[in-house]
Amino acid sequence: MKLIAQTSISMDGQGAARLWKFSSSFLLAAAISMTTHAWAAEAPKPATDATKAANDALLQELPFNDKTSFELAHKGFIAPLPSDPIKGEKGNMIWDPAKYNFIKEGEAAPATTNPSLWRQSQLINISGLFQVTDGIYQVRNYDLSNMTIVEGKHGITIFDPLISSETAKAALDLYFKHRPKKPVVAVIYTHSHVDHYGGVRGVVDEKDVKAGKVKIYAPLGFLEHAVAENVMAGTAMSRRASYMYGNLLPPSETGQLGAGLGTTTSAGTVTLIPPTDIISKTGEKRVIDGLTYEFLYAPGSEAPAEMMYYIKEKKALNTAEDSTHTLHNTYSLRGAKIREPLPWSKYLNEALKMWGDDVQVMYAMHHWPVWGNKEVRDQLSSQRDMYRYINDETLRLANKGLTMTEIAEQVKLPKGIAQRFSNRGYYGSLNHNVKATYVLYLGWFNGNPPPLWQLPPDEEAKRYVDMMGGADAVLKKAKEYYDKGDFRWVAEVVNHVVFADPNNQAAKNLQADALEQLGYQAESGPWRNFYLTGAQELRNGVQKLPTPDTASPDTVKAMDLDLFFDYLAMRLKGPEAADKHITLNFDFTDLKQKYTLEMVNGVLNHTEGVQAKDADATITLTRDTLNKLMLKQATLQDAEKSGDVKVKGDQGKLDELMSYMDNFDFWFNIVTP
Repeated sequence: MKLIAQTSISMDGQGAARLWKFSSSFLLAAAISMTTHAWAAEAPKPATDATKAANDALLQELPFNDKTSFELAHKGFIAPLPSDPIKGEKGNMIWDPAKYNFIKEGEAAPATTNPSLWRQSQLINISGLFQVTDGIYQVRNYDLSNMTIVEGKHGITIFDPLISSETAKAALDLYFKHRPKKPVVAVIYTHSHVDHYGGVRGVVDEKDVKAGKVKIYAPLGFLEHAVAENVMAGTAMSRRASYMYGNLLPPSETGQLGAGLGTTTSAGTVTLIPPTDIISKTGEKRVIDGLTYEFLYAPGSEAPAEMMYYIKEKKALNTAEDSTHTLHNTYSLRGAKIREPLPWSKYLNEALKMWGDDVQVMYAMHHWPVWGNKEVRDQLSSQRDMYRYINDETLRLANKGLTMTEIAEQVKLPKGIAQRFSNRGYYGSLNHNVKATYVLYLGWFNGNPPPLWQLPPDEEAKRYVDMMGGADAVLKKAKEYYDKGDFRWVAEVVNHVVFADPNNQAAKNLQADALEQLGYQAESGPWRNFYLTGAQELRNGVQKLPTPDTASPDTVKAMDLDLFFDYLAMRLKGPEAADKHITLNFDFTDLKQKYTLEMVNGVLNHTEGVQAKDADATITLTRDTLNKLMLKQATLQDAEKSGDVKVKGDQGKLDELMSYMDNFDFWFNIVTP
């Protein structure tokens, strides 16, 4: 899971810099959950015979008779989740425990679902409070991730307090209902994704953190990446996340089944309290509430800042999100920097080296634990080998001259890895992880010159359709392929007709039908969600459904000034500003930090520690005032009147600079031009 930020800054343009609005809507990459639902008017189609055959074949390929995972998922069960939904102050739905009740454990997979993904969804839907081992407890399926509670000498330590403060509080309340009520003495963030820290204010008071009563531990780089990782491409990532997590789909046998990593995401209040203690290297040990923790620093694995840890007295290993019951993403389909499978593999090998002889239980921040030394070693070594194989086999074939798509089509995991359900592609997929690995090493270009100067999709599509005899001829032939069950080819070919003529509803309907069948066959939750959301959008257009206001003051406050000015620079309309020159000084008196901004040649540069002598204007303010402006708690006009902001020089230049700032429409098209 990732934090997505949408930010906009504008000026009213009247006289001296009047109004500075910095509206910060920090959307969850997986949590564009809608407050009202306007499902597709056209009913989904049934599974075709070809889809049924493809899904039936998988039933023969994998060991579905092995029920070990179900036994483990139920082990240690203490209490179910409360049945009542969690709602916000305005009645908005934050979490509905009954949302996936249509997924019944023990029932055969419907024809419209991949049986392996259906099995994973059954397992994820096993919810409640569980005991992992003596003194370690987890609340599962109260959000996308698990919240872990460790009982220490004087109180409890909480690991990864979910996405929303409301769900985190409910999880802690459930724990207290069945265990002694002790104070929270520490919080540990295993990594920098929002489903692992966003609910922190639901379990601790920042006053206790500042007073030293509660310590918060995190890996080196946590705060930087928690705030910054997706800010620069926030709108694009957030829009694509609405596809990836199926937030625009109804939960059903023909709709959303979950995400493979968890059921879905909560839609409550995202919070963040900065860490007090940083883990910066492997082997660091800390005594936390009487227990000995040893850490394995794993940056650049599943998250830019991530760590695993071992509790010596419990013989318990937490693998964060580096080893769960799925093949994870080395590239997230919502868009993100590519993750490296080779270091990931080596971190898991290091965990085996450090704790493999001693460990008795392994638990992660998603899914269910693994008990027993042999079983834990098998899990870690199998996933170690899986990520290593993806890295090495991709490179081997690339060095033989195969291209990205050719390699992705050819690579198959060895049977010893692929037959383990924990290595199936429920969240990531082997296909897109292999492609990501190719791009990681070799980039997007495959060496064959035509893609160097490829036409834009709509122009390319018009030429293809013309060469193929026109839209009617393409659709007639594509329908023949559809009837034969060749949905991949139908999706490829008909996509050209859609991009050549976005008003051709017959083409969009056939494209939707093909995508729908591919979704029914997909083992990956995100693949299913992308296919089915695309089908829905083709049939009914972009549905501009309302989203919850997840603006996060904590995240805004944690955003450093360098990132703030980088974000401004990204939003500059370069072509319009190309022949303009503006220089502004900023002086943040409380931080004793000064910056010079220079707009020149269509870019906006900022330099810390400098004040230009020939600046057009100097703006003096505090960081607290900037936060209020960013959160729309004050306007620049009011701040000037109160003396919180002082502008010296040509005030109109700030107006002019802000006039070149672009704004982004969240609901851009994805499956049509």
